Amino acid sequence: MKHIRNFCIIAHIDHGKSTLADRLLEYTNTITQRESQAQLLDDMDLERERGITIKSHAIQMDYMLNGQKYVLNLIDTPGHVDFSYEVSRSIAACEGALLIVDASQGIQAQTISNLYLALENDLEIIPVLNKMDLPGAMPEEVKDQIVELIGCKREDILAASGKTGMGVHEILEAIVARVPPPVGDPEAPLQALIFDSVFNSFRGIIAYFKVVNGEIRKGDKVKFFATEKQYIADEVGTLKLNQLPKDVIKTGDVGYIISGIKEAREVKVGDTITNVARPCEAGIQGFEEVKPMVFAGIYPVDTDEYEELREAMAKLQLNDASLVFEPESSAALGFGFRCGFLGMLHMEIIQERLEREFDMTVITTVPNVSYIAHTTKGDELEVNNPSDLPDPSKLQFVEEPYIRANIITKSEFVGPVMSLCIQKRGTIANQSYLTSDRVELVFEMPMGEIVFDFYDKLKTISKGYASFDYTQIGYRQSDLVRLDIRLNAEPVDALSSLIHRSNSYDFGKKICEKLKELIPRQQFEIIIQASIGAKIIARETVKALRKDVTAKCYGGDISRKRKLLEKQKKGKKRMRQVGNVEIPQSAFMAVLKLD
Repeated sequence: MKHIRNFCIIAHIDHGKSTLADRLLEYTNTITQRESQAQLLDDMDLERERGITIKSHAIQMDYMLNGQKYVLNLIDTPGHVDFSYEVSRSIAACEGALLIVDASQGIQAQTISNLYLALENDLEIIPVLNKMDLPGAMPEEVKDQIVELIGCKREDILAASGKTGMGVHEILEAIVARVPPPVGDPEAPLQALIFDSVFNSFRGIIAYFKVVNGEIRKGDKVKFFATEKQYIADEVGTLKLNQLPKDVIKTGDVGYIISGIKEAREVKVGDTITNVARPCEAGIQGFEEVKPMVFAGIYPVDTDEYEELREAMAKLQLNDASLVFEPESSAALGFGFRCGFLGMLHMEIIQERLEREFDMTVITTVPNVSYIAHTTKGDELEVNNPSDLPDPSKLQFVEEPYIRANIITKSEFVGPVMSLCIQKRGTIANQSYLTSDRVELVFEMPMGEIVFDFYDKLKTISKGYASFDYTQIGYRQSDLVRLDIRLNAEPVDALSSLIHRSNSYDFGKKICEKLKELIPRQQFEIIIQASIGAKIIARETVKALRKDVTAKCYGGDISRKRKLLEKQKKGKKRMRQVGNVEIPQSAFMAVLKLD
């Protein structure tokens, strides 16, 4: 055990985690020259295209130091705030972390929040200054920031470059020297923590785990704590670039188990595996349940595909434990699912993965957050979907979730960032200068306001320099109203939204104008209205396609033309009562991009 080191790599987006991981694998000869490629551990096409890590990836390396062989288990983690749940799970399986900071950009918001995650779990932090080969690198200034943040010594900070390979051997030596070996009792009953799982269409579900106490052997009968299900361990092994079967995985090591599990819901990430013959007394603690931040409906385009969509979502949930979904139905879209995501990027990625990996074309409704409605009878209802909100006459008040947002930016962008946050109903709680030109702004603002396009706008006004991170701080009372969109007097439930009364008129007017552009013209006119309760606050009309019925009346009396036009008008009116309006998918998505 004393020759095992478990560590993860944490950093802000684009600070070079995956590139450095590639170098570590290369220098420990875990991969051959033939296998090597950029972002080796990112195995999804989506990750390569966007250049971001979405999943944590575990891999084992062997390293020789002073004639002694060490086993290093590395987990490369995502940097984006929407995938911070992946990071928290990886950290639970490690004893140390490489904190990577870009020498040209310095410390950013996600660096700090991932660092706090690691410190909460008592991990040994090894600070690394990456991208030292860049002409814009400012090593001395960034070292000052790191010393101020962690309180380490300047000489503890390692300088490296994932691109050129500078300083990689020093990092490997520091991991062996500074990261503590795993603690655990090899003689105790088996206790293993599941930190990830994947679905394989040939072998069933494969769970990745870290052995905390005891050992697991091939052919053992094991039990999963949370679900109480029992299985035979058909195959156990360690995670090299490909899975490597072994006879036994001992205390402190990381490995995988294949036991022919078919059902997705039988494996829970954060569950404990133990031995049936010698079970442990309690499961491993320290896994928080995931809290979804953004809710949206996902519906199959073709209603017959509902069951296939359910299967696809269950398989996707295995691979991404932070996805939460439950069935719901909508009058406009039929049967579908109400899904909880950690943020807008997460939602976009899930939608793309459904389309790529499972060939499902889906419609996504307008995202929103969950509210608490207090009725006049004194009941509290949790509202995840605006159409579930009780009638205004029965409503006492509505509470909405608030967040504390930490924004780190250059001092020249403080003005625009502040005005953006105030426009989104934020109040400033704190403003502090980290260095002469870096400011940390702390705002308290409603979660619902940042769901749509806040992050994109923040990036635009700060020329990409602002970094953003948030935590929930509970619910507060707000003057919220439900805005309904009606087509020919029929409300479309998939387009309803809960919105602050002060913004409702502008928002309603904008949606109506946008829908007028997007809904194709029919034989009859379509009336688009935005309403709060029974009060109509905005209206647009899509004119009917007309046929020239008076073409045959050349010359003669005007009353003949009038008669024909009146007859046509009656026909159009009758058509409007029976005709129904199809809403294109672009209309649902356009509501998000109103500005």
